[in-house]
Amino acid sequence: AWAVRYFIEQGINIVLSQSFAKNMGLYGERAGAFTVICSDPDEAKRVESQLKILIRPMYSNPPVNGARIASMILNTPDLRKEWLTEVKGMADRIISMRTQLVSNLKKEGSSHNWQHITDQIGMFCFTGLKPEQVE
Repeated sequence: AWAVRYFIEQGINIVLSQSFAKNMGLYGERAGAFTVICSDPDEAKRVESQLKILIRPMYSNPPVNGARIASMILNTPDLRKEWLTEVKGMADRIISMRTQLVSNLKKEGSSHNWQHITDQIGMFCFTGLKPEQVE
């Protein structure tokens, strides 16, 4: 979120797409947000008009169940606190799994520098391995 806040502070217009599928367990609910930061209200109206033109052929009435669940979690203090605790727990688990992976690779005799695996963030990682190296 730092980069987004920084760009906004610098007056840079941004377009941001967020999915809540994984971090809220809303798989298949198509819940997320599409945010556009504009310079002024007139620009915002023009952008909104164009987005409506683009979106309309895709769906007339987007599903609301996931959005309602996300809204309830984010706007109910006790639920939000519980969700944040669970997200932190999963983030910590991912960090631990990355550390274990690197440790086990070293135990197996790899002399490769695997720091890029522990430096990465998020659910997925790039190993840098080629398919034949995995075999």
